Amino acid sequence: MLFKLIIWTSFLVIWQQSQVVVAKQRKNVVCYHGTWSTYRQGAGKFDIESIDPFLCTHLMYAFFGIEESGDLRIIDPYLDLEDNYGRGNIRKFNALKLKNPTLKTLAAVGGWNEGSKKFSIVAADPAKREKFVSSVVQFLQKYGFDGIDLDWEYPGQRHKLQNNDRANFLLLLRELKEGLEPFGYMLTAAVGSIKHSADISYDIPEMMKYLDFVNVMAYDLHGPWAPVVGINAPLYAGPQDTTEIAKQMNVDAIVKYWLSKGAVREKFILGVPFYGRSFTLENSNNHNVGAPHIGRGIAGQYSLEPGVIGYNEFCEKLQTEKSIWNLEWEADQKVPYAYSDRNWLGYENEKSLALKAYYVVKEELGGVMVWSLESDDFRGVCGKKPYPLLNVINDVLNGGVYRPTKSPNETPKKPELSKKPETPKQPEANNNVTGGNGQSNMNSVANSGGVAQCQGKSGYIRDAVDCGKFYYCDNGIAHSFQCPPTLYFDLNNLNCNYSAMVEC
Repeated sequence: MLFKLIIWTSFLVIWQQSQVVVAKQRKNVVCYHGTWSTYRQGAGKFDIESIDPFLCTHLMYAFFGIEESGDLRIIDPYLDLEDNYGRGNIRKFNALKLKNPTLKTLAAVGGWNEGSKKFSIVAADPAKREKFVSSVVQFLQKYGFDGIDLDWEYPGQRHKLQNNDRANFLLLLRELKEGLEPFGYMLTAAVGSIKHSADISYDIPEMMKYLDFVNVMAYDLHGPWAPVVGINAPLYAGPQDTTEIAKQMNVDAIVKYWLSKGAVREKFILGVPFYGRSFTLENSNNHNVGAPHIGRGIAGQYSLEPGVIGYNEFCEKLQTEKSIWNLEWEADQKVPYAYSDRNWLGYENEKSLALKAYYVVKEELGGVMVWSLESDDFRGVCGKKPYPLLNVINDVLNGGVYRPTKSPNETPKKPELSKKPETPKQPEANNNVTGGNGQSNMNSVANSGGVAQCQGKSGYIRDAVDCGKFYYCDNGIAHSFQCPPTLYFDLNNLNCNYSAMVEC
């Protein structure tokens, strides 16, 4: 353990000195985008343009649906597609990879509102499973996602049919893996977290065989369904947690349970919430964790759902109402809560999320998943910069966010011009990992051909011959990338751009 600690500390020091992070050494930061947030009003409106593509390693487009026939379903065609004057959000979402070529985008299928019944019907039928796999592959090829995130909430628990959901879920995962693997597509899943739920739904060691990583939703651990107030995602148990099931309702217990059941540490992504759960207290004088309540509390001014309030909504509320709110810290559970008269809120802030990220580092887990982007202070209304929660997670996990931009005092050098060959040079097969649609998924690959060009350099450079190819140079190691067809690597903006806009 001491040796690992030394290595980890050395890595942080090196990163801070050089501000260079090698992709394979980074912890995952998996970010869900609830696409309906584009319909919110005022400062709560969140569009694809609101996303900072450097703050996440993986972006999840939530959600798509599933039909009982096995077909994948687009839920909001006007928002997602460009047909019939649609807004084309899928294209905009995947175009974020032109700004950050190391970013991965996944299509999230399911979610709470999609329910469990259709998943159960499809997973129980071999022909429908086959159709679903084919539908998913065609969808990923058509729209340019890097994989699928399966969000079945939850096998064997809701809309219960006479199906063996637990076993059928594994069949669905195995067949999806077999169908996606030839194209290099990813397969992940969002899963229920606590022992009581996971025992019903999952064969943990078996599902780990088929998934690239698992997003464990370690939140919604307390809510209005319980008779007393509690915090959405406490890190540890509190003194009021005396029953066996109450002791399961915290991040530490969830992680220990999953690891004891055979979860792979580097595939375990800890899900954290960017929203809180609100309650209406039974008695305004009894406002500690565990106090009785009479139901859901205030709604967020943008999300408009009673009992739920995003971090951005609460921090904006404090700008005008700070004098009437009491802000407290629950020392045992390592989370904040607040109350005002009979209003009570258990939520997350920068301190509590930093502690959860430190926990991920200590336990050598694969990273952090956030639900969801639009609940962070993405405009920077409340603080010094946008996305304070996502930034603190990146700071703890990876020492910060690497942005391939030039120093403000640096005079840009005019790139050397190279004559474009009459016949376009085909990229080497081992450096251009393609899916079925022929588009590069831009995986980072250690590349011997770029080593000579990387000597004495760091950061991004373009290939001397092929303007669509570029390298990330790190101490003489060249990580090779290939822009999608017809795009060149723009040395001025350090991203893939239309060829007509690039001096090559």
